[in-house]
Amino acid sequence: MSENIQGFNTRAVHAGQAFEPRTGAVVPPLHFSSTYAQDGIGNLRAGYEYGRGGNPTRDALQEQLAAVENGTHAYSFSSGLAAEDSLIRALAEPGDHIVLGNDAYGGTYRLISKVLGGWGIGNTPVDMSDHAALKAAIAANKTKLVWVETPSNPMMRITDIAAVAAIAHEAGALLVVDNTFASPALQQPLDLGADVVVHSTTKYIGGHSDVVGGAIVVKDPVLAEAIGFIQFAVGAVSGPMDAFLTTRGLKTLGVRMRTHSENAMAVATWLAQRPEVQAVHYPGLESHPEHELAKKQMSGFGGMVSVQFAGGEDAARIVAEATRVFTLAESLGGIESLMNYPSEMTHASVKGTELAVPVNLLRLSVGIEDIADLIADLEQAFAKL
Repeated sequence: MSENIQGFNTRAVHAGQAFEPRTGAVVPPLHFSSTYAQDGIGNLRAGYEYGRGGNPTRDALQEQLAAVENGTHAYSFSSGLAAEDSLIRALAEPGDHIVLGNDAYGGTYRLISKVLGGWGIGNTPVDMSDHAALKAAIAANKTKLVWVETPSNPMMRITDIAAVAAIAHEAGALLVVDNTFASPALQQPLDLGADVVVHSTTKYIGGHSDVVGGAIVVKDPVLAEAIGFIQFAVGAVSGPMDAFLTTRGLKTLGVRMRTHSENAMAVATWLAQRPEVQAVHYPGLESHPEHELAKKQMSGFGGMVSVQFAGGEDAARIVAEATRVFTLAESLGGIESLMNYPSEMTHASVKGTELAVPVNLLRLSVGIEDIADLIADLEQAFAKL
């Protein structure tokens, strides 16, 4: 791709996607081979030897991911949690500590506390907006990583990436930002001072609820070398078809995120006017406590909305099970609208901890359907209350 191509959508469409030179095929071919012929012992063609170490389809996706996140190196994994596991093992060791947001995704917390905790990695959840508490948590332990989700899952809190990066770096720690909810179309954490960006590419980057994957993007070549070694040594790489589907989804990320954001704003505004609603969590609303910060570090507010009901758990469950266009399901970020009850679904692993999700809360992944149909669906579901 030409170095003078700078626009996000252009990078998303063209990075790593040069036409196939033999036939001129505009879409690069899908490479399924698990092994590659060598021109003599150790004489590799284009560096390819074995599928775990390298695959042209995965390499093309990794170039694309690095381009849209303004990074220099990207790594594509078999899932978001596989990416997180490899990242932590690449950059931390037994005795090190992770300070993470106290509203982190349940799967991330489970990995850090239940899996890597037994390996000797400690953790402290903290409110990332309380910088004094953050500094104290970092100083109290051998903190190697500060882990941020912004917007957070599912409370939609916004963290000041630049400020937290400065705090982490002053203490000799690295800042990891989970950019899944915003996507690189709306937020560029590396440009704001983050050291590492992680994604569940299953979500907005894939965008069609038909592929599971994860990614890590960095700028620092030393970090890249450590992560690349773990990716090769452990082998939790994305397969060729998964990489192909993720690449296809990423090409339309920018245009999809515009519609997701427009629809989510309309849904959030409608919810905020309903007497059945106790609170709406969406950074695009002026009532959101970090609305101004979101405007500053994001170019849009995304497609995720969380809502708490005045009628408590019963009301949340009734609405979750009454929608027809919104599908009750795990995950998020696809073109179709999804409804999730985090307390018993995505965040069940943190029940009973300080990361527990309110039982009256639903998380909405607002899709790209016609907004009139989405509002009508919510209206008929609310009528069941």
